[in-house]
Amino acid sequence: MFYDWKPYVSVAERKRKAEREFAKSKKNGATMTPVVIAGRAIATTFWGKAWCQNIERYSDYANRLPRGRSYVRNRAVLDLHIADGVVKALVMGSRRYQVEITVTAVPQAHWNAVCKDCSDAIDSLVELLQGRFSEHVMERICRPGTGLFPIPKDITFACSCPDWASMCKHVAAVLYGIGARLDEQPQLLFMLRNVDEKDLIAKAGKGLPLSSQSPKTRRVLKDTELADVFGIEMAGITKPLTKQKAARKIRQKSTTKSAKKNAPKARNPRVKA
Repeated sequence: MFYDWKPYVSVAERKRKAEREFAKSKKNGATMTPVVIAGRAIATTFWGKAWCQNIERYSDYANRLPRGRSYVRNRAVLDLHIADGVVKALVMGSRRYQVEITVTAVPQAHWNAVCKDCSDAIDSLVELLQGRFSEHVMERICRPGTGLFPIPKDITFACSCPDWASMCKHVAAVLYGIGARLDEQPQLLFMLRNVDEKDLIAKAGKGLPLSSQSPKTRRVLKDTELADVFGIEMAGITKPLTKQKAARKIRQKSTTKSAKKNAPKARNPRVKA
C-alpha cells in the first residue's frame, strides 16, 4: 500500500519557500502577519509562556508539539490571526497549508468564579495585561480545567495537509504561534475565549462610597494652572496677570500719562516770535 506523502523539505528550503510566498503575497496586495521568533524562546512574557506551558502539559499533544516548535522557530507560520473563538493561519511545509483552530468560549459560571477569585487582587488593566500580579492570581488564572486556558476538549483544529494524525505539525506550529502572539498582544487571549478582561478588575472599586458632594473649588485644578504645571500653552487661555505685574503696569501707565502732561508744547513753525 502506498501513501501520498510529500517529499521531505529541509529547514533551509522551507525558509526559502516561506520568504518567496510572503514576498508574492505582499506583491499581490495581501496583508500577512507572520510569527517571528527572536532567539530560541518562543514566548518571553507571562501570558505567552503560560499558553505554551498549558498546551505542553497535555499528553494528547506531546508527540506532535516538538515538530511544531521547529516550524514556528523557522518562520514557517506565514500568517496568523486571532478572533473571537477562532485562529486562522497559513503555514509553509512542502507547500502552503491552511490551518484553523477553534476554541470554545469560557462558560459564564466558570468565568464568574475566576473573576470573583481574582478581581480584588488586580488593581488595573495595565497590571493585568503586563502579567504583574500575585502568585495566587497567576495560579488561579492558569489552573487546569477551571482557569482561563483551554484544555484539549475545548480545542478543535483542521489543516489542509494530507497528514492523517489528530494533530499535524502545522497545527502544532500554530498553537505555539498563538503563544508568541500573546507576548505582543495579551488581550487576544480574552478575545479567543470570548470573555472581557475588564471583568477581572471591575469589582476592585465596588464597595467604595460615592460622594454626593462636588469637589471643593480649591481642589479643582484650573486650565491656567494646568498650563503652568506642564509648561505648555493651552488654546483659548489667557493667563491672568499676577499682582506684581498688575501694579507695575498701573505705575507705567501713570508715569506715561504724567510725562505727556508736563512735556513742553512744540512751537508752531508758522507763528512768528
